[in-house]
Amino acid sequence: MADFDQTLPPALAEANALDYDYNDGNGVDFEPYSEFQSADETASWIRAWTGNADLDGAEYRVFGQDGSGGYAAFWLVRSSQPLEQQPIVFFGSEGELGVVARNLDDYLWLLSGGFGPFEAVMDPDTDRDLNMELAELAARHAPAAEKPAREVIRLAREEFPDFEQTIRGQCR
Repeated sequence: MADFDQTLPPALAEANALDYDYNDGNGVDFEPYSEFQSADETASWIRAWTGNADLDGAEYRVFGQDGSGGYAAFWLVRSSQPLEQQPIVFFGSEGELGVVARNLDDYLWLLSGGFGPFEAVMDPDTDRDLNMELAELAARHAPAAEKPAREVIRLAREEFPDFEQTIRGQCR
């Protein structure tokens, strides 16, 4: 896989610089990265996750993980669209899988609603506390995209209903 720029978009870099409180399982299980995972690491990961040595991971930009090693990533599926307009997905360490936001703006509002990528996939119906620091960040970077976190999750799943089937179809 060819190398790519590992620099995070400014809004994501700002969000990833904040602390995420796990709060003994009642908070957000997210360990953000300060830059995208390298191309070689991404290729190695997707091959291990799927068991498919033919994949190179070129369609993912990994920017964080949960405590057990599940990854949050941009999924580069919209040709000719900038990175910030690509959906955000989660690959759990135990096979959990899902689309969590349609784009970076929605992702910021997901975070502000107290959800991380893991929580959006594994526990999307739980009431969570608003994170004011992330809500302020989302309001600065994505004011026109404001919506509740559950709406972010619903819209992402509606737009990409076949994501899980597509990925599982690549597994060996």
